[in-house]
Amino acid sequence: MAHAPEPDPASGDLGDERPKWDNKAQYLLSCIGFAVGLGNIWRFPYLCQTYGGGAFLVPYVIALVFEGIPLFHVELAIGQRLRKGSIGVWTAISPYLSGLGLGCVTLSFLVSLYYNTILAWVLWYFLNSFQHPLPWSSCPLDLNRTGFVEECQGSSAVSYFWYRQTLNITADINDSGSIQWQLLICLAACWAVVYMCIIRGIETTGKAIYFTASFPYLVLTIFLIRGLTLPGATKGLIYLFTPNMQILQNPRVWLDAATQIFFSLSLAFGGHIAFSSYNSPRNNCRKDAVAIALVNSMTSLYASVAVFSILGFKATNSYEHCLDRNVLILINEFDFPEHSISRDDYPAVLMHLTATQPRRVAQLPLKACHLEDFLDKSASGPGLAFIVFTEAVLHMPGAPGWAVLFFGMLFTLGLSSMFGNMEAIITPLLDKGVLPRRVPKEALTGLVCLVCFLSATCFMLQSGNYWLEIFDNFVAPLNLLIFAFLEVVGVVYVYGMKRSCSPRARRNSTRTGCALPACCCPCFLCCGSQWPRWPSCSPGGSGRGGTGTSPGHRQALKPPGVGGAGASRGGCVGPSSTAHRADPNKQSTCLDATVPVWSLLPRRLPRAADPAPNAAA
Repeated sequence: MAHAPEPDPASGDLGDERPKWDNKAQYLLSCIGFAVGLGNIWRFPYLCQTYGGGAFLVPYVIALVFEGIPLFHVELAIGQRLRKGSIGVWTAISPYLSGLGLGCVTLSFLVSLYYNTILAWVLWYFLNSFQHPLPWSSCPLDLNRTGFVEECQGSSAVSYFWYRQTLNITADINDSGSIQWQLLICLAACWAVVYMCIIRGIETTGKAIYFTASFPYLVLTIFLIRGLTLPGATKGLIYLFTPNMQILQNPRVWLDAATQIFFSLSLAFGGHIAFSSYNSPRNNCRKDAVAIALVNSMTSLYASVAVFSILGFKATNSYEHCLDRNVLILINEFDFPEHSISRDDYPAVLMHLTATQPRRVAQLPLKACHLEDFLDKSASGPGLAFIVFTEAVLHMPGAPGWAVLFFGMLFTLGLSSMFGNMEAIITPLLDKGVLPRRVPKEALTGLVCLVCFLSATCFMLQSGNYWLEIFDNFVAPLNLLIFAFLEVVGVVYVYGMKRSCSPRARRNSTRTGCALPACCCPCFLCCGSQWPRWPSCSPGGSGRGGTGTSPGHRQALKPPGVGGAGASRGGCVGPSSTAHRADPNKQSTCLDATVPVWSLLPRRLPRAADPAPNAAA
């Protein structure tokens, strides 16, 4: 009687020991929840507005087809085929790439710190929304209760509540200030919610994702219906999607479109690798990649319509208030009868008075009222959520209810993304067995959440917003680009395109087809041919984490621009134009000959064996 072969850890075939999703819906919703995050709400609409409205969709769609979907397919395919987290996947492909998996885990850890801090801010606003009137609707009284706070009158009630009553921000980053205890409590509550949702991995995440992934769409639909019925909504949508094709000549547009696709799909974090590792190897990950990417992009468009319908109403309301103020000034100055000047008549009346009494009109404190100027004041990032949109909600009937819905939607959006970030950390740690087997998974999950909470307390200082901006601007962008580049190199040149397109991969529905080499190979070869050749290699650890060289044999290395950034254990291997041939009889980490990297490609770096033919059965 024939027996199935034993699971091979190197191949990623873990038999029936690996947990699996209860159903396909849980997996798809988890990937969608991880991909669809706060950036879909507060960054994509801003980019559309900034870069020519509908014209921005041209580079966006091109980046989606040639960058987003191929890379997304790669992550789903390797996670599903090797059935490991990011560290295990890249170690199985080649020990030289194990640092790539470690880099993904480290990056997810750092991003989780400030991402959950934003959720703490959202929770603070959510709790304050259960008041009438809303606390940011008017300036507070001063200590003598004889007038309003002067700082608030100099800005606005919304800005004062955000910068002073919420963040209590210092003048600069050099002044750390004190802990904001109300935010620290909110941060602890956020990490407690995250822990309860991921305590048993996909068993609990799969249940919570039904609500956290679907609730934002319900709220967006409610806001869209309500927004389209408000005055000025059409003007906001026209302003958003009016195409300006000339702006496509600006290379910055194409760069931001590619960046938005990259971050919107949450590529190179390792979360999608972890999620797909719980799939059956026969799952059709190609269809999943296309479907999830399209849902993510359509969500961005859907959110843009909902957001700018509300912002169009806000801009129209501010524009009308500006006109009413100027009309009142003219009536008082020239003793016109009350209500004698309407908003429509104001431009003609002002033009007539300017022509007949220019000096008198010039001395009046009139403001320039242009609808486009108010529409231009929309913002991205936290400024959209905590300043612009909160001010728009104030002008809507039943403002507290709309505020509760809005911040509840942001919280569930961020919570779904946190599931993916934490899974990218915990799954590789479980695969590596960092704790003894007798220690339950719940303990490791709790330990990770506790470490994250303690590490994120620096953002609870009065200067925390400055530190968060530093993390947001410098932690992820460049590292993610490097990691994604190394992922392509690892799959195309280390794992091998012929191997990933083999009949066995076809049977397991993980073959990548011809799209990946068509999109990625020319980029790699062009970049590789331009980088200089370096004469020696760094004195890091050996390719498999063995002993290093003696001090006498170490040589300094001037690293290339991005060489070796993701291969922390393979100090001599990175996306540089040169590599070194290893002599297995030598212990030195520096290798003998300097050769072009493409001369090594046919020889292939050490990699894992293919899964057994019946492993997916």
